[in-house]
This record gives sequence, C-alpha cells and structure tokens, in this order.
Amino acid sequence: MCPMPSAETTPARVREPETVRPTREDEIAAAGSELIGGPLGRRALTGTSWWTPVRVVVLVAIGMFALGLVQKAPCYDGAWFFGASSQYTHACYSDIPHLYQGRGFADGLVPYFDKLPGDMDYLEYPVLTGVFMEVASWLTPGSGGIQRQEQWYWFVNTGMLMVCAAVIAVCVSRTHRRRPWDGLLLALAPAFALTATINWDLLAVALTAVAMLMWSRGRAVAFGVLLGLATAAKLYPLVLLGPLLVLCWRAGKWREFFQAVGGAAGTWLVVNVPVMLFAFEGWSKFYTFSHDRGIDFGSFWLIWSQNSSNPPSIDFVNTTASALVVLSFLGIAALTFTAPRRPRFAQLAFLMVAAFILTNKVYSPQYVLWLVPLAVLARPKWRDFLIWQACEVAYFLGIWFYLAYTTSGDAHKGLPTEGYHWAIALHLLGTLYLCAVVVRDILRPERDVVRRAGDDDPSGGVLDGAADRFVLRGLRHPEHEAPEEPSRTDWGGPEPLPHQGRSL
Repeated sequence: MCPMPSAETTPARVREPETVRPTREDEIAAAGSELIGGPLGRRALTGTSWWTPVRVVVLVAIGMFALGLVQKAPCYDGAWFFGASSQYTHACYSDIPHLYQGRGFADGLVPYFDKLPGDMDYLEYPVLTGVFMEVASWLTPGSGGIQRQEQWYWFVNTGMLMVCAAVIAVCVSRTHRRRPWDGLLLALAPAFALTATINWDLLAVALTAVAMLMWSRGRAVAFGVLLGLATAAKLYPLVLLGPLLVLCWRAGKWREFFQAVGGAAGTWLVVNVPVMLFAFEGWSKFYTFSHDRGIDFGSFWLIWSQNSSNPPSIDFVNTTASALVVLSFLGIAALTFTAPRRPRFAQLAFLMVAAFILTNKVYSPQYVLWLVPLAVLARPKWRDFLIWQACEVAYFLGIWFYLAYTTSGDAHKGLPTEGYHWAIALHLLGTLYLCAVVVRDILRPERDVVRRAGDDDPSGGVLDGAADRFVLRGLRHPEHEAPEEPSRTDWGGPEPLPHQGRSL
C-alpha cells in the first residue's frame, strides 16, 4: 500500500482552496468585526467548528428577515385594513394581504382560468408566481373574517418567502468557493430585509441564485432549467442569457451556452404551454399588462412626466426603454470583447439587470432584490455595497412617504412630489455608482476584489480560467491573459490592513 502523502509533499493545486477572509482585505469588514472580537488571527484554527461560514450567513439572513417582519408589525396589526395612509406612514405596505381578496384567492378562483371582478380581469403575474400564490392560499385557514384570512395569507407567504431567502443566502455563499463570507453582505443588506415581503419577487431571485450556483459548478443544463423556472416566475432572469452569450462567444464555449438556452427554453415552455393552451387570455395578462401600464413609481420617466407639460406617451416610453436595453446590451458586448481580461459572469449579469431596471418605466421598491445577490458576487466590497444600500433605503422610505402625502388629503402627511423626485434620483445615482465601479473593475482587473484575491471567474463555471477565442484587440494587454493555473492568479494584492499580523 502506498503511504498517504503529507501536506508538505501535496501539490498546492490539489489542496483545498484557502478561504478568503474579508476582515484581512476590507477595512469596513475589519472594523465591523470588532463588535464580535475583531478579525480572525493568523494562527486561528479554522474548519473544526459547526459554525461554518454558510451556516452563519444563513442564520444571519433569517434573523434579518425576521427583523423585516417586525418592521411590518404596525400594518399586520391594523394599518393594512384601517386608514388610507397609515400603511405608508409606517412604511410597512405589502401587496400580499391586499391581493388575497383582490385576485380571487379568498373566493377560491383559479388563477388565469377564472375571470376576476373589477378592473383587473385576470391575475397579472407570471405562471410560476401564480402557482406560488395559489399554494399559499391552499395553506391559509378559511375560517374567521376576511381580515383574519388576509393576515394568515401574509403569514403563510412570509414562511415560504423565508425559505427562498435562506436558499439565496446559501447559493450566494457557495457560488464563489473561496469567498463564503461575502454572503454576509446579502444577509445584512437592509434593503433586502425591508423589501423581502412586499411582493413575491424572492421566488424568482431564489431560482436565479440556484441557477448561478449551478453554472459556477459547470452544470449548464441545470443552469438552463433553473433559469427557465426563474423566468416563468419573473421576466428579468431572461436577461442573464445576454451576458452569457458574449462571454461564451469570447471563450468559444458554444456547446455549454446552447445547453443553457435549450434548458431554459424547454423548461419555460413546460411551465407555460399548459396554461397558454387552455387559458390564453389569462396567461397573456402579465405581458399585456406590462406593455400597457403607464409610467409608474421609481423611474426617471416619472420625473420627466411630472415635470413636463407634454409628458411622453406610453408607446414612446415602451419603444425607447426597449431601445435603451438593447443599447445597454451592445455596450456590455463591446466591453466584453475589448476588456483586457474577460469579465466575470457575475459582473456582466449585474450590469445587465441594472440596465434593465434603470431604463424601465417602473421601479417598485422590491426590485432591489433582483440586484442584491448579483451585486454581492460582482463587487463584494463593503464600502461600495453600503453606499448603494443607503441609497436604496432612502428610496424605500421616499416612496412610502410620498404615497402617504398623496393619500392623506389636506393633511399632506409625508413627502411632496419634489422630495420624491430626489429620492428617485438618489436610487438612480446609487445604482449607477455601483455600475461604474464594476465597469472600472472590468477595465482594470487588478482593482477587482475577487481577482485580487487570486481567482479568475469563480462564478463562471466553464469560463473560469478558459482561454480566449474571440477578442477585439482594444484594451487587451499581455499581463491580463488567462492564467495557466486558474484557481490562483496574482492580480496585485491589496495593501495589508493595520490589524494584519496580530491574532486575537
């Protein structure tokens, strides 16, 4: 029998990759760790405790989710049901209890098949989200008054959404193998906790997060299947195929790309075709509603419309917004093909979803959930992440106080229109700021936190460390060529922090 090799004789490339510790490379993470005893020392024994990074991140995420539920307590106790503006002055609004009766769940109507009374004749959500809502209604006790049922419906949904939040936390922590602690950015994100139960977006976000994890492990078909499910729950995950197209083009990974597209298309059809065939009018409501809805909250289009004597028409906004998304994708494609090193998948995914959000005619406050996991993977830097989160929290408060102002009659409690426009501008500027630093990281890979720690593209799966096959020569430099050892690359490490070199 051959003797087991010792650690000294084992090649470095087959060892378990060393976990990146944010407290050793991020000033804000190091300062924040002082609340629990300071950064981990150089001689600390790791890997022997039940408290693994992923478990810690999940428990913190559940704790923050619970705090978000506490923040909704004034509405649960009455503001959803009494007073026109109290749910806005308490900033605790949620669609969930209102749509229990408003979309026929209280009356046992079947989504997409049964027509609804009132202005909205069918459920205006994609099929998989409608299934989620229907399952929650099955679990809601039908006894008691309608207020009690709506409270239970919200409570059942929050339980299901909390599972989605835990799944997202696990996936974000595990997508970058060497950076599980980056998941704390998501777990502690205040905008994530505040908006998690406004609507059902967490379902699509969770499916997208699992899809990203599958792609990072090289499982293209599983990625496609999960992305198809995510697109059947919300439209935005579809845009991730755009960045994947240009990255696979540059790396020559066409087989994996078409496997992903085939899996996504096939799964989306399996979910949607049965409803399309037997309830086409109800199924198409989501798409016709998205096309026909007017300029709405949170967009720069609203600022334009409310400050113009000749506001843009819906057709103009639809056409222009679509053109801006296409131009954004072309810009991302040009960036991909001319960047000195192929961008990371998470970077381009964040940029594309951000472009979709910034140009859209509506920005509901829960849309920030789409970006948070991608932002963590694209730019895991506490300073930039917290700057962006502060802008999103300001917008979260701004929209509710604006609605309080518009629904409180002559009392005018809340934020007037001009103040709300400043809140929108702050949201736009915060998102653009994060986009700018991600673009800078792409153009200067030595500034990228992930690559500076020695990785290439840990969320890229087959793209990680792959050689280029198609490049426009623009900004490409020899020092940024694909590394021979993709697991560790010297991109120019960070300056040591003052606390480094000392143990607890």
